Amino acid sequence: MPPVRHPLLLRWQEPHDPLPVRVIRAPGSSRAPLWFERDSRGQTQGHDRPFDFCANVQALVMDIAIRCPDFRHLQVPRILVTASQARASSLRGLQARVTPLRFPGGALIRQRRGVPFQIQRYFLGEHEYLYLMTFSLPRYLDQEFDQKLVTLFHELYHMSPAFDGDLRRHEGRYAIHTHSQRDYDERMVEYARAYLAARPEPALYGFLRMNFAQLEERHGAITGIVVPRPKMIPV
Repeated sequence: MPPVRHPLLLRWQEPHDPLPVRVIRAPGSSRAPLWFERDSRGQTQGHDRPFDFCANVQALVMDIAIRCPDFRHLQVPRILVTASQARASSLRGLQARVTPLRFPGGALIRQRRGVPFQIQRYFLGEHEYLYLMTFSLPRYLDQEFDQKLVTLFHELYHMSPAFDGDLRRHEGRYAIHTHSQRDYDERMVEYARAYLAARPEPALYGFLRMNFAQLEERHGAITGIVVPRPKMIPV
């Protein structure tokens, strides 16, 4: 069987080929398909409109970038917020992750054992994304409010201060989380507290005060953008 050839570019185009939006369900849910699931954008009206998790996270991140000096380098439209369906109901496991779409220094190509590799590039029309920020649902939403907000800051802080598609890199052996995971986590708590102390509009983060079941009950369904995780491809 010949090897699978993955495309170097993944491109979606409004309105005929939009970013894929899916209904996220609790593991083991046996609910019948909802009538709006045939519409990839989940376009409904009034109280029947599902909760757009990714759009709400993006709005919150935009406010963080405006209010928090250490996050003003974020170019929020170039962050593709996505969701993944958790396979188990356990609260343990991956909550969220940031996937860079560039190599160190923002490079498109990197050599590995003499072979050049490129990370797949993601586009909506001609608009290119530099980061994917993915949340595992329902697991992320079923954490306590404080933990959800701290996790969000944790992932945002991983993005390079140059916002070049690479991760923030620290000196020493532990380049991603510094030499002390505890110090890193405490710093994220301080960022979250400072953000709330700035009195942002409660509607921006109010959804984080509800768990998955509560949001699903209120809105009928929870939707999110679901895309494949980018691959490194030899070129």
